[in-house]
Amino acid sequence: MSEQPTENVIPPSSLPTPPELDFEAPAPPMPPEASQPPMPPAAPPMPPVAPPIAFTPPAPEAPPAPPEPIISAAPQPTTTPIPEQPKPMPVGATQLQLPVARLLHERSNSNLDLPTNLNLVHIGKPNDRIPPDIDVSGFPDSDVVSRVHADIRVEPDGYYIEDTGSANGTYVNNQPLRPGDRYRLRAGDRISLGKEDKVGFIFHPG
Repeated sequence: MSEQPTENVIPPSSLPTPPELDFEAPAPPMPPEASQPPMPPAAPPMPPVAPPIAFTPPAPEAPPAPPEPIISAAPQPTTTPIPEQPKPMPVGATQLQLPVARLLHERSNSNLDLPTNLNLVHIGKPNDRIPPDIDVSGFPDSDVVSRVHADIRVEPDGYYIEDTGSANGTYVNNQPLRPGDRYRLRAGDRISLGKEDKVGFIFHPG
């Protein structure tokens, strides 16, 4: 057999060693995750529980004080001043203090002053039971006048006359007075002791 020509063969030991490469093998693929149902939302945290509080009954309340009364100044009424009236003569007054009331006897034109120290004046004639303070026994026709005939009373508001149960009555301005009834005298009143106006007087308060 014919030999074939030998090629230039380089022995393996004389060949350069290729450089080592830092190569990581790829990670094997992860198997696909199995589908899982969604997780329910987490429950909110529970609030802390406060410790129990001991119950204390409330103290009894004091009764409310009554309201104080409201005092308001009352309005002062406006009044028209009343002119002062002449006052009757008080007991014990003298002629220098107040004018003296009197009875004017018309037929004789004489005056009989009422006593200033008495508040009850008896009119009549002398007797043993009630002596008169004004004696009319000396006047004409005095026989129609009883011994206890009439009284004149002095009051704070004026003079009053009343019949005390006379036999022939007492008249004021020709009007008879019933025994016990009092009539307030005014200036100029005509007083008749007995009927027919035989013993008459005109009253003057002074």
